[in-house]
Amino acid sequence: MRRPYPTPRASRRVGVQQRFAPNSICFGCGPANPQGLHLASEEDPEGGLATSFAPQAHHTAFEGFVSGGILSVLLDCHCNWTAAMELMRARGIEGPAPTVTAELAVKMRRPTPLQPLTVRSRVAELLEDRAWIEGSVHAGDVVTATARGLFVMVRPGHPAYSRW
Repeated sequence: MRRPYPTPRASRRVGVQQRFAPNSICFGCGPANPQGLHLASEEDPEGGLATSFAPQAHHTAFEGFVSGGILSVLLDCHCNWTAAMELMRARGIEGPAPTVTAELAVKMRRPTPLQPLTVRSRVAELLEDRAWIEGSVHAGDVVTATARGLFVMVRPGHPAYSRW
């Protein structure tokens, strides 16, 4: 049985972003970015992370449908946090591993309606200092976009090293 992620700052209903990076200004997942998307990813009982997102009219590509760019940001940030949390767990460290996106391939499977969405991600392959993550966007029971990305740990001196 997998042990849950530690919860150092708040209850389990608060996403990992709010627990571990409350001052982050990332557009996709930063709690401190007033114009951001404010993802709140939580442990998914099926493995990996899951979150919900309610797109607004200003997130559209054309009337009634979400922009592919917004979908890509959702998948990038959510998958990155999955890698950070899984590397944290595997290494036995107290906070998320400082990870960045090295590679990301997003496939738009069908137009994504402007409705509440679920984003899921899981580890495809976990290595010593990097993880391949697979993610998906769901509009109800329909998968509208998928992604596969490589997320790598950074070392001191990298601009993203201390962002959490």
